[in-house]
Amino acid sequence: MSEPQYKRVLLKISGEALAGDAGRGLDFGVIGSVCQAVKQAISMGVQVGIVVGGGNFWRGVKDGGGRMERTRADHMGMLATTLNCLALADVLEQMGVEVRVQTAIEMRAFAEPYIRSKAIRHLEKGRVVIFGCGTGNPFFSTDTAAVLRAAEIDADVILLAKNIDGVYSADPNKDPTAVKYDSITYDDVLAQHLQVMDSTATSLSMDNKIPVILFALKDPQNIIRVLEGEKIGTIVKEEK
Repeated sequence: MSEPQYKRVLLKISGEALAGDAGRGLDFGVIGSVCQAVKQAISMGVQVGIVVGGGNFWRGVKDGGGRMERTRADHMGMLATTLNCLALADVLEQMGVEVRVQTAIEMRAFAEPYIRSKAIRHLEKGRVVIFGCGTGNPFFSTDTAAVLRAAEIDADVILLAKNIDGVYSADPNKDPTAVKYDSITYDDVLAQHLQVMDSTATSLSMDNKIPVILFALKDPQNIIRVLEGEKIGTIVKEEK
């Protein structure tokens, strides 16, 4: 096994990816494979924080748009992320991995409130920390939450595990001429309006000089490949 290229990472997992082919709810086969990869990363000595989306249960803008007040719809999305956090935590614990769930909205009965110093202490002790409820504020995506938490815990890189295998010049499902980038700058992502993360998340990542590697979660071993330095997906970073 190769030496890991990163000491501390923030893994962002989309909620839709946890749903598998069904598209909604939880696919425990997928979750089990993801958790096995996380366990392997911990055994390599990598400190892992996780932010998970909630789109497999509820997407505030999409599901509530036009029918609900935006803030309340986003609050429901925060609850959806917590469902995913608890599912991930349970599967990891069954595998013998120590986990702490921290939420930006207090839910003391089953999660710690987010406290930066405690999160870092957990990471240093080899525990996986799963961050729920996004930033705790409406109008901010879980991608933005991932960048914020990565900056706060001083992560070396953000691993963006999605249902697509990299950043393309256009939507590859709609444009057969779309070109996949191996590397691209934050500025180009913003200028071309590419669908890596929303503009707020991309700008925050750029301002804090945190590289983002986007890759497909369809094969969870991609997490380990990235940690070992294999060139997969697309890296978004500063221009050099």
